[in-house]
Amino acid sequence: MSVVSLENVDRYLLDRKWKARDLSAPPAGSDLKPVRGDAGPPLVGHSVEMLRLGVRYGLKRYETYGPVSWLRAFGITVVGAAGPDAAQVVLSNKDKAYSQKGWEYFIGPFFNRGLMLLDFAEHHHHRRLMQQAFTAERLAAYLGRVSDVTRAGLAGWQPRDGFPVYPALKRLTLDIASAIFMADRLGADTEKVTRAFIDTVRAGTSLIRLPVGRWGAGLRGRKVLESYFRASLPAKRASDSDDLFAALCHARTDEGAVFTDDDVVNHMIFLMMAAHDTSTITTSAVTYYLAKYPEWQEKVRAESLALGDEPPDMAALDTLGTLDMVIKESMRLVTPVPSLVRRTVRDTDLLGHYVPSGTLVSVTPWVNHLLPEYWPDPHRFDPERFAAGRREDKVHRYAWMPFGGGVHKCIGMHFGMYEVKSLVHELVRRFSWSVPPGYSVRWDPTALPIPTDGLPITLRAR
Repeated sequence: MSVVSLENVDRYLLDRKWKARDLSAPPAGSDLKPVRGDAGPPLVGHSVEMLRLGVRYGLKRYETYGPVSWLRAFGITVVGAAGPDAAQVVLSNKDKAYSQKGWEYFIGPFFNRGLMLLDFAEHHHHRRLMQQAFTAERLAAYLGRVSDVTRAGLAGWQPRDGFPVYPALKRLTLDIASAIFMADRLGADTEKVTRAFIDTVRAGTSLIRLPVGRWGAGLRGRKVLESYFRASLPAKRASDSDDLFAALCHARTDEGAVFTDDDVVNHMIFLMMAAHDTSTITTSAVTYYLAKYPEWQEKVRAESLALGDEPPDMAALDTLGTLDMVIKESMRLVTPVPSLVRRTVRDTDLLGHYVPSGTLVSVTPWVNHLLPEYWPDPHRFDPERFAAGRREDKVHRYAWMPFGGGVHKCIGMHFGMYEVKSLVHELVRRFSWSVPPGYSVRWDPTALPIPTDGLPITLRAR
């Protein structure tokens, strides 16, 4: 049965359990403090300000209230957990008070039962099965395809002034994801599937949660994706392909547990989204900063040219130390997944504050990455923060956390880093690029951060 039925939509939209108990009233006799905060303007709360300002809003909130505060946005009350200490409490989740059910309010109808939305024993079971698709042997095979698809895709890029690099990278990373995850290109379905992914990702922060506008487009996008992957399922079940889709179809524990058809479809939709969206954002950010700081572009290029002409394997990519620092600094300044949502399943203590059961809690990695008490001159592009002699990211376990943390840390983070390294390696070998003096990209914070203008660059062949 389709997971975007009206029954399921109603469950996500009308479930009143999302309304937490009073945050200002710790239990009698408790030494916990109430959570401070404010509701914002009537009806919309802080929704508009959050969508307009993005990480700047989060930083302002942190300065005003500290690491734990509450607000009203998108029709609900949310507790913000900003800063490394708060993130560690929520994501390490030692008392199992924080559930992934927090995601359901925002993306449940669009990414139903993806790995990120599963909890506790069920999450462990699914992750254990899925891990078979991310072994070192499989990563090595995937990486060979990354180089092939990247080289073929970049051959079609036409150098010019004002080249919109973000949409070009998005198409390229979707081609990579489909080649690796499905052993095939999307072909004639590319535009339809791309639009469906965009619509499902952007729907979660809709102010109007009815089958119209962005929310309605997300529901329709989910149907497109579900139909697309379900149609391919029988062939994948019968194949001996080494792509991720087939790996999920054939994954089996020692006890004989396997994924159902619904499991495979749900995981494919989520993994395809996560793989190409986060890689696109990261590679776009790297491209932007290498354009703004040409001396770093030259350093990265020199390392890549020294590897020769053969497609690099994992060992070769591991030698690209300058590129590794640039990528990490780019992910710090433009965090691909800017917030992580949880829902409390019991009353709990968050840094000495009382948070009742049923409360949505948002951890904000992007805010963590820009706090001056952890990152000197935090808005400055400085890849050497990650150099062996400095390692500012080691000041706190959750100071730098673009892949999340705890048991839900991104399952594809190693592959993702290798993919971005491979992409940038091929880019600097084939092209040089720049942006006009004084140009600064604006990142649209509506959902995941994307450049509002497509990130136009002056692209030149080498």
